[in-house]
Amino acid sequence: IGIRHLQAGLLFLCICVNYIGRNNVSVALVAMTNAETTNPDFPEYDWSEVERSYILSSFYWGYVVTQFPAGFLVRRIGAKNVLLICTLLTAVLCALTPYFISWGGWQAFCALRVSLGLAQGLMFPGLLAHIAKWSPPKDRNRIGVITYAGAACGLLLAMAISGLIAEGPMGWPGIYYITAGICGVWCVLWCVLAADNAPSSRWITPQECQLIERSMKREDGFHNQSIPIPWRAIWTSVPFYALLTVSSSQSWTASTLNQQTPAYMRGVLEMDIKSNALYSALPYLAMWGMSFVYLIIADLIMAKKWMTLNMMRKTINTVSAWGPAALLVWVGFLDKEQSALAIALMTIKSGIGAGDGLGSIITVIDMTPNHAGMLMAIVNGLSTILSLLTPLVVGVVVTDTSSREQWQIIFGVTAAILFVGNLVYIIWGSTDLQRWD
Repeated sequence: IGIRHLQAGLLFLCICVNYIGRNNVSVALVAMTNAETTNPDFPEYDWSEVERSYILSSFYWGYVVTQFPAGFLVRRIGAKNVLLICTLLTAVLCALTPYFISWGGWQAFCALRVSLGLAQGLMFPGLLAHIAKWSPPKDRNRIGVITYAGAACGLLLAMAISGLIAEGPMGWPGIYYITAGICGVWCVLWCVLAADNAPSSRWITPQECQLIERSMKREDGFHNQSIPIPWRAIWTSVPFYALLTVSSSQSWTASTLNQQTPAYMRGVLEMDIKSNALYSALPYLAMWGMSFVYLIIADLIMAKKWMTLNMMRKTINTVSAWGPAALLVWVGFLDKEQSALAIALMTIKSGIGAGDGLGSIITVIDMTPNHAGMLMAIVNGLSTILSLLTPLVVGVVVTDTSSREQWQIIFGVTAAILFVGNLVYIIWGSTDLQRWD
């Protein structure tokens, strides 16, 4: 265990705190529009389903804008500064949220969510660039899984604690104040412990630095070079478009389920906000745990040489896509009399789906370690466009949140998109490319 693993731990926390700031809105919105289920001493807002869908989708209006510029920003000022800017802005915007809502209502809330999206659009290009700089090939799966487990942990905490905070003396504003505080603490840790690359770290030993740099075939002074971006190779690559397709299907699914699960559980399963938040968190607990199970399986496969890297990634991604797709269709046919089964299926679905990090996301680094930040900016930016549509589609289709038939349509469409996206990845995806570096 060395400083490269410390960097992975810091990146884990980075995703965790930013995901709390991004996703606590789904629980907070329930508390803000239904005071009877939470602390009644704080304002309640009578927002329509359409206005709520605008609030939920507005994050992605900003998020999609800064993805592509983030790739250039990482090259210009380094991943360390990019991730610091992202998280610091998240802290400030969360702290301001209660004041802006009391002043400008749902329109001001949308404006803040757009601003939060602009800030967090910097995150994933910075993360992938940082992982690529710090992960020797033999450690790449492990460091990648440790990092991306932060997403499940952040979603888990956003769902699990937000309802409890809203019921407590701080009410729903406390959700945002506490989120701002933990983001601020992470920023301090990051400034002290992080470094853009191994040679620039004040904490690393010469032996570990040499291990990282030599395994990546980097010569002295490598990090001071400016390597041209291979634009033509990227835009003419069939595996690139396969990766973009599967990433888009995953973005659609994540956006739909992360933001709509509390509304589904309140409407169809008729659960109050406290149990709603806790049960909404169970799928992310399963996701968090299963991500490490997938890591063990992947390490075993590669150690025993049972599969090539390309086949291993596709196999894990298929299991983590098609299994959840089938379970989503099943969930759509359940009602409040089968709420325990619905929660169990959604939990299992999320656990099985935890393999997408190993299955496809880390493929970005396999393709091009030296341009991972830029490639992630392109893939994540384009795939996020679908995330703009999901809350709006739900707002149009689900006019009555207690209607099981309307939720069946949402879950069915989501399952179909997930199935097709992975099928494209199986046929045309590849890690066995000419090196663009």
